[in-house]
Amino acid sequence: MQKNDTWLLPEGIDEVLPEQAEKLERLRAKLLATFASWGYRLVIPPFVDFLDSLLTGSGHDLDLQTFKLTDQISGKMLGVRADMTPQVARIDAHNLKHEWPTRLCYVGTILHTRGDPLEKTRCPMQIGAELYGHSGIESDYEIICLMLETLALSSLQNVHLDLGHVGIYRALVAQAGLTSRQETQLFDVLQRKAGSELNELLQGFAVDERFKTLFMALPKLNGDRDVLGKAAALLNTGNDSVTKALADLQTVADKLHRDFPLLPVSYDLAELRGYHYHTGLVFAAFIPSVGREIARGGRYDNIGVVFGRARAATGFSADLKLLVSLCNDDAYQTATQVILAPDAEDADLLIAIRDLRAEGATVIQFLPNQAGDAGDLGCTARLEKHDQRWLVKPIA
Repeated sequence: MQKNDTWLLPEGIDEVLPEQAEKLERLRAKLLATFASWGYRLVIPPFVDFLDSLLTGSGHDLDLQTFKLTDQISGKMLGVRADMTPQVARIDAHNLKHEWPTRLCYVGTILHTRGDPLEKTRCPMQIGAELYGHSGIESDYEIICLMLETLALSSLQNVHLDLGHVGIYRALVAQAGLTSRQETQLFDVLQRKAGSELNELLQGFAVDERFKTLFMALPKLNGDRDVLGKAAALLNTGNDSVTKALADLQTVADKLHRDFPLLPVSYDLAELRGYHYHTGLVFAAFIPSVGREIARGGRYDNIGVVFGRARAATGFSADLKLLVSLCNDDAYQTATQVILAPDAEDADLLIAIRDLRAEGATVIQFLPNQAGDAGDLGCTARLEKHDQRWLVKPIA
């Protein structure tokens, strides 16, 4: 006996129906065309890969999010990609092997073992761009601008940009001489911005008091551009890495103020998003209606070393499905006509249908004895024969 629930999908797995699929495809094509105009070339990594390749340079979180299986041919562990960035880094490091800066982009479904607490989906459609082979702040800024362009093309409004730099925390941890365990504990508390817990934890560390003061101050160093000046004064006892990180943030802040004067930007020196993965500047975009970032990125130098060649790298990614769901439907309206052609064996009719489709119109040919009419099929016009010619006539 057939089960009556075979139509059900696993939790967090969705199927995309025609109307939404058409919106996704239109935005996908528009974004990839824009990436190409900036010099970013499309790559298509495999959906399943060796587990070691998928988890290169990533943290524990990505490991937990990756579905794992055994390859029946090689006997090795495989994974279903939960993030495409390591695969794209491999393409740059091992396949392309350019010495000059390489710009790559990608789009495709990824799979997570667990859904996002807010969105619930386990199968986002990741779209992103990566720039390899340049370590300067200029490449970070190019990626930030491309991310903002992506959100603008997605017709999103009230975008807010959040910037941080994991290099500051890394440098202070090294300078303070924290153990790996202390670094992990401190990272966890800073992420939660738990002030009293942070103070209690630091009191148990056998480190110089000045570093305890600096770590206590990090969660408070967030706000507009003015916070960078406060940070420079407070962290002036840091090493050259701290000074360089603050200078990079200031450079980006000045560029953003010049090029996007109306863009709300905040700076958070305790923001350690992707800490186990990123090495420098990190950034994320938010809008008021969503309780998490809608796009994010940052610098992740040397990820290609496991593939035989260390490369400076920076990039960003977003969930194409999320971007489409946040857009006003008007952003996806098209002027394409939907024309109903009759069921008729007529050579001239076939030529007319072919020509209309070549011009970009949608032509649906009626089938014998089918259910539904022009309205049911979404048609706005029909092909009618007048004086031996097939003409398009609007449906009243």
